[in-house]
Amino acid sequence: MLTRKIPIIAIATAAGGAGVGIVRISGAPIQAELVHAIVGREMPARQAVVVSLKNAAGETIDQALALFFPEPASFTGEDVLELQCHGGPQLLQMVVRRCLELGKKSGLAIAEPGEFTQRAYLNGKIDLVQAEAIADLISAQSEAAVLGATRSLQGTFSQAINALVEEITQLRILVESTLDFPEEEIDFLESAQAHQRLLTISQRLVGLQEAATQGAILRDGMQLVLVGAPNVGKSSLLNRLAGDDVAIVTDLAGTTRDRIKVTITLAGMPVHVIDTAGLRVTHDLLERAGIERTWEAIRHADAMLFLRDGSEQNQAMSQEEVEMQNRIKTALPRHAIFFEVINKADLCSKLQIQASQLLGSLCVSAKTGLGIDELIKRIVERPGWNGGNEDLLIARQRHLECIASSATHLQKAQIHSLNGNQTLELFAEELRLAQACLEQVLGRTLPDELLGKIFSQFCIGK
Repeated sequence: MLTRKIPIIAIATAAGGAGVGIVRISGAPIQAELVHAIVGREMPARQAVVVSLKNAAGETIDQALALFFPEPASFTGEDVLELQCHGGPQLLQMVVRRCLELGKKSGLAIAEPGEFTQRAYLNGKIDLVQAEAIADLISAQSEAAVLGATRSLQGTFSQAINALVEEITQLRILVESTLDFPEEEIDFLESAQAHQRLLTISQRLVGLQEAATQGAILRDGMQLVLVGAPNVGKSSLLNRLAGDDVAIVTDLAGTTRDRIKVTITLAGMPVHVIDTAGLRVTHDLLERAGIERTWEAIRHADAMLFLRDGSEQNQAMSQEEVEMQNRIKTALPRHAIFFEVINKADLCSKLQIQASQLLGSLCVSAKTGLGIDELIKRIVERPGWNGGNEDLLIARQRHLECIASSATHLQKAQIHSLNGNQTLELFAEELRLAQACLEQVLGRTLPDELLGKIFSQFCIGK
């Protein structure tokens, strides 16, 4: 897809009926004969024109608005023709088929997922962070996520990265220019405050790292899994957190036989809560299938609440529960957070609650709401969520990894900057590596295979 030079076409609006549906064509350039064949006339630049789209028999398919954007002043940086049709799915398919017939000699082909955005990136219209922000804006599920993705699309995130790259570049020039003058380099670097400049860059990178971490949490949310024996109150706790009866609750053990996934917001943080089948030995085939799915959810969790029954007759942790808890901790991903939660605290004495808290357990009552606020506070605190939505930038795991690697190289550079001329070359090399990591965020040094993978996750027409 990275090397395709042919014109491409796709429906740019979502599937399903709508008042308006857009068909987009991009090419470098689009042949004038093809444009004329599709719309039946010459097209002025950046002016909406009412046109009649016809089939091979000369029958009118639709009356549409056509817009032509000559290169390079277009989204992709190529010639772009947009047809704003009525939004019927069958109608749009007919328009696409007719355009493909007319564009056969030109090599017109259906666009691959994300190919329009990828061409914009390759033609220098946007950087990779902005390209990813387009997909994030489309998939955003909260107002905060929309605003964060918009800021990234407008270049706020990229500008912060570029500013750091420029500062590192200037420091590299300073350090590397002294390598040919070993007798003067230490005094020169001290007078230029190289070490202080490096500390300032590192501090700014830490601030960007914190903002990106918040943005990644806002984009992806947390996968929170509720696990425990049957009838400990997992479904009741889910309903309490969701503020609605999203799960069936009965006194009958084994009521939940399959995972129930609900996306909610806790203190402004998106959380994907999964209520699972109770873990126990059973011969019921349906329940056993649900339990296997429970283990699958555990293996992909970001956080897990291990629920126990806090009623008086079940205070002591059984050997079976101990073994189950150890098995769960082994199955959890390394980064996952584990909480032991004692439910039905409304049936416990104050002494029992205090004893459980001393052992590190959280005591709650899904029935009355006791302890729920503290539980929510603990859940959102552990991944570092601070609840602030102002000036957040949507970030991805790829961005966090690059920024973290850059920070590591800057830390090493600080050590070398204090060791005098003995490690000056290592100082310069660590700066170069830190800069390269930041440039990867913008897509300047990524291999084609990774770029192809990133854009393949976009929808067709974007």
